[in-house]
Amino acid sequence: MRLNDLRDLPGATTSKKRVGRGLGSGLGKTSGHGQKGQKSRSGVAIKGFEGGQMPLHRRLPKRGFNNIFAKDYNEVNVGRIQAAIDDKKLDASKPVTVEALVEAGVIRRARDGVRLLGKGELKAKVSFELTGASSGAVKIVEAAGGTVTLTSMPQRRAKPEGEGAAKVTAKSISKTPSAKKSAPKKAAAKKSAAKKNTSE
Repeated sequence: MRLNDLRDLPGATTSKKRVGRGLGSGLGKTSGHGQKGQKSRSGVAIKGFEGGQMPLHRRLPKRGFNNIFAKDYNEVNVGRIQAAIDDKKLDASKPVTVEALVEAGVIRRARDGVRLLGKGELKAKVSFELTGASSGAVKIVEAAGGTVTLTSMPQRRAKPEGEGAAKVTAKSISKTPSAKKSAPKKAAAKKSAAKKNTSE
């Protein structure tokens, strides 16, 4: 072995870390030392902050609205109904209702009702009793010999008896006519007692 054949073991030395060489290197600008001040603290969100002036997203006007009365319908195509009938999950001889679709696994929950759409083919003669249906779906069902009956939305349950009635409090009792009538009688009794004491 000669001196020029001497080498370090693999992994004994590593190349120098080159920092501050641009964003693409991953160690640009701050060279891996992070930020100073507010940005170095945890829990600080300064995204959209414009130095204290009104941010842009608050200066611009709002557009649109959310309809709080909108209904959330399940949409089911006639092709999906035919597939459920072929798989014997639905009985074509019985009317197809929201409850039947839930039991068959066609929909997961009733929501605000079911609306029938006209995508696909329907070969079976089926009678539907659903919340809504498109004109194309009605034509397909009637062409197959079936019928579509639109049912009304389920109404909200009425409150049980006694719930929501006005609460009787001490203030309301004091304002009743009987309490007002008893007050003058007490005052008259006190006056008569005072007169007896002075006469004696």
